Amino acid sequence: MLLRSALCIGLTAAAFAVAVSQPSWAQKSAETPPPASATKPDAAAQPGDPFGEDTMLPGKPVVYMKGTGSWDSAFETITGSLKSLKAYIDKEGLKADGQPMTIFTSTDDTGFQYEAAVPVAAPPKNPPHGDIAVGTSPQGHALKFVHRGSYDSLDNTYEAITNYLDEKKLEAKDMFIEQYVTDPASSGPDHLVVNVFVLVK
Repeated sequence: MLLRSALCIGLTAAAFAVAVSQPSWAQKSAETPPPASATKPDAAAQPGDPFGEDTMLPGKPVVYMKGTGSWDSAFETITGSLKSLKAYIDKEGLKADGQPMTIFTSTDDTGFQYEAAVPVAAPPKNPPHGDIAVGTSPQGHALKFVHRGSYDSLDNTYEAITNYLDEKKLEAKDMFIEQYVTDPASSGPDHLVVNVFVLVK
């Protein structure tokens, strides 16, 4: 999970490899350039899957919940928030307008701060109370990467993303987004399709 925490620091991959106490993969890449295969996702990827595709994220109205979690229980924490949002959307008669997502706003070696969000066609007429709020999803220039497989194996995709940013000498902003093409609350942690968006400067 160091790789996800690294992406949130807002530095080039080469710089943030030092900032996360030099895991073994970072030490190796500092000595020699990563092999070409390191810039590609796991074998589960399908031909044509975007990996580093330039895209512009439009700001869309969302309902969201803020929270904190530990990497050991990240999947359960995130899916719990998404289930709460779905229940709220159904109760209020709102129309979802896109895939659910997690916006990671701060991370470290042990845990993270996040906003679980679901895009909606229009904000609710009555503002929500309690843990749920209304806002706008992140917008701007981003790179799109696709992950297929288990939630745990996302680390392999983040390692490939880190190497990609390093090779391209790109600088990431202080957040990244996981957009769930398959609903993690219903599909479980082992068979996911996740779009990872890294906002770049």
